[in-house]
Amino acid sequence: MRPAAPGIRPRKRFGQHFLHDPAVIERIAAAIAPGRGDALVEIGPGRGALTRRLLESECGALDAIEIDRDLAALLREEWGGEPRFHLHNEDALRLGFSALARQRGRKLRVVGNLPYNISTPLLFHLLQSVGDIQDMHVMLQREVVARMAAHAGDAAYGRLTVMLSPWVEIERLFDVGPGAFQPPPQVWSAVARLVVRATPAFAPCPAFPAVVAAAFSHRRKTLRNALRGLATAEQIEGSGVDPSARPETVSPVLFNAIASKVKLSPG
Repeated sequence: MRPAAPGIRPRKRFGQHFLHDPAVIERIAAAIAPGRGDALVEIGPGRGALTRRLLESECGALDAIEIDRDLAALLREEWGGEPRFHLHNEDALRLGFSALARQRGRKLRVVGNLPYNISTPLLFHLLQSVGDIQDMHVMLQREVVARMAAHAGDAAYGRLTVMLSPWVEIERLFDVGPGAFQPPPQVWSAVARLVVRATPAFAPCPAFPAVVAAAFSHRRKTLRNALRGLATAEQIEGSGVDPSARPETVSPVLFNAIASKVKLSPG
């Protein structure tokens, strides 16, 4: 197939940085290792550099989600005649991934160079369909990947780490320099593999998201102060956690133990 046309300019409002380094593209494809019949989903294919490489595999389907209409037209022109290629010209934050998995008849393998400006909301959106996803190979700002893969006590440990922990095992694969993109971003990127756990590490309580969000919105405060109005010092201590501890020292399981003591008011 001919190379995708480079004429479309990146748009800042979509956080576009087009991957163009052949060595990085090959390394990502090798990490994904698409198998026969796999249902691949590529978020933000851009000009189609990785798309082309993925369609060289024996995957069963490749659903490309591209919000930019001009890029969608480019992708449609390039691969509209490929029966395995399905284009969605829409916002990935609005797409129903579980419904897509039902259409494909199998769990999804999600791939993407995620826009930095929506990376965390997009990960949380994907978690809503985690039962219909096999794994995710995503490229993000290096600092975001560090947060995802952190452990309690690490400087990078935070809300994202804790919220992902019940559902996925995270492996940081490799870093990618700014020169691999056009235009080059001002930060380094990193590729991570998120494998959905066959069984969740623990069953999050209904108050788990609220407790974690409150704790890390005041991460310099002790839990006693950060969770004021949600959990009392007695409830925190009854969960096996020192109320004077700071959020970055508390494991995901212990956050869930605190959440088990919390009763959220209706509405």
